[in-house]
Amino acid sequence: MLQIINEKPKISVILPFYNAATTLERAISSIANQSFTNFECILIDNNSKDKSSDIAYSWTKKDKRFILLTEKQQGVVFASNTGSKAARGNYIARMDADDWAYPDKLKLQAEFLDNHSDYGAVACLVKHIPHNENTEGFSRFVQWSNSIQSFEEISIRRFIELPIVNPSAMWRKETAREFGMYLSGDFPEDYELWLRWLNNGLKIQKIPEVLLKWYDSYTRLTRTHDIYSDKAFYKIKTKYLADWLKTHNPFHPNVAIWGASRISRRRAKLLEQYGINISCYIDTKEGRQLDHKVFYYKDIPSSNEIFVLSYIKQMNNRAQIRDFLNTKGYIEGKHYLQVS
Repeated sequence: MLQIINEKPKISVILPFYNAATTLERAISSIANQSFTNFECILIDNNSKDKSSDIAYSWTKKDKRFILLTEKQQGVVFASNTGSKAARGNYIARMDADDWAYPDKLKLQAEFLDNHSDYGAVACLVKHIPHNENTEGFSRFVQWSNSIQSFEEISIRRFIELPIVNPSAMWRKETAREFGMYLSGDFPEDYELWLRWLNNGLKIQKIPEVLLKWYDSYTRLTRTHDIYSDKAFYKIKTKYLADWLKTHNPFHPNVAIWGASRISRRRAKLLEQYGINISCYIDTKEGRQLDHKVFYYKDIPSSNEIFVLSYIKQMNNRAQIRDFLNTKGYIEGKHYLQVS
């Protein structure tokens, strides 16, 4: 059911939902109470079987800025893309049915895009709301994500983890038109989108303020669906990493892999299907024997001899490796990347 609004909205908020009766009112209310008022909020019912659709419909009756659509093809990709196609605003903001936007989110993000014509998108910091005490992994991810804010940081660290929390973002409508929206496949659709957009030259940065409460739950798709598994993340990131290396690695197709453990070697080996050659490994243990040359980390060649990809995942170890390489004259993004 599409309602006609006289004033063309500047912002279209895309809010897909599925069986979200316990959280949808909170999410919608946070959009209704935005300090920026010239928006439309497109609610997309993706085959809900609870009272979600009734909640959404009630908002369309009391506030004409809210529009209710349906998408029969199951999946957040299809529901989000349906909303995007219907959007009339110059800017598109994503919102999830279980999150909460701070009152100035739309205002501050729209102002940023108004004042930075060379940027195609903008995001923000988020506050993680855990569902129990055993969510250290998500908390660490949010801590890391909030720590990278500038375009330069996002660009060179995009292969570590998902650099943008999806419902924290706003982008220009022409950005989606030029680079495409979400794709459906055996990969996390949000990570693939940001990798593809960055690969095509998108500039994005984060407003250095917490503007979204990101609620965790047992039923979050990132916890329950195979396309958000580590295997799926490494598969899609390797595809775009290989493409990046073709342009930025002066020693292409050769790379040195920091991380000689079995799991690091298995993840790095995915590069070979794209013609990338692993010339050597770097390890923090002396004397490791492999079928490739292994450098003890203190004996690594200079930055004008190799390009290093670090497959070390632990955050503290990442920081130590970055500090070590920097002291050796390596420059992140020019002589090495952290990709795990």
